[in-house]
Amino acid sequence: MNRPGRGTPGSLLSAPLPVTALHHLYAWVDSVPFSRPKRHLARDFSDGVMIAEIVKHFQPKLVEMHNYIPTSNTEQKLSNWSTLNRKVFPKLQFYVSEEDIRKVVISTPGAIESVLSTLRQKVEEKCQRKTIQEAKMNIKQDPIGFDSININRHLAQLENCKAAECPANRVVSGRRLCLGLKADERASEHSGRQDSSFSQCPHDVPDFHHLLEEKEQALSVLQETVQILQMKVHRLEHLVQLKDMRIEDLTRHLNTSK
Repeated sequence: MNRPGRGTPGSLLSAPLPVTALHHLYAWVDSVPFSRPKRHLARDFSDGVMIAEIVKHFQPKLVEMHNYIPTSNTEQKLSNWSTLNRKVFPKLQFYVSEEDIRKVVISTPGAIESVLSTLRQKVEEKCQRKTIQEAKMNIKQDPIGFDSININRHLAQLENCKAAECPANRVVSGRRLCLGLKADERASEHSGRQDSSFSQCPHDVPDFHHLLEEKEQALSVLQETVQILQMKVHRLEHLVQLKDMRIEDLTRHLNTSK
């Protein structure tokens, strides 16, 4: 049976990530408190344990860490990744092919960056979906009681999910990660995606596409908030009309009794 490979549908390793995207990705990784220090990205993530820790950090209910055993044994590494593919990744709506997993397990240069990039995207999407769903559920259950405090809480949750990807918040930690990893210049010339790119991260070039995506996502959430507030206003207007009708009715009865 043919498995999806590099550059084919189903593979996450279709193309090298741009240097600026790598910089933001490394800053995002650096935001997670791992159980062990990061030394060499490809080797550190090869057993899948630190991948599980990333998901556990952002989505605690999706991962049970006792299922993942730190190891240097290839078969155990494959087992850890298989567990991720069966129990965790489907909940984030993505899948890592067996060929891609084998490349990550043997620390193929650039392989883990592609997997991390997709994981980051899926984690952030799930966090945003959860925030919007909670907001919609609250307005359905109690349209009057869903006030600005609740809205601000949901917006704060979304900002927490996005905080790790914000270049302004993570540029310092990203630099620490850049300085903390060794570079292999020759391998980088051949692969274009070696860990040596940690030392080549540009810190002064803004990623306008990334910032634009952030603004669009924030705008989407604000639009949801406006809709919720509009529903609240309509409901209050309806209650005012009912009260006015009741007052008029009582006034007529009072005048009649006189």
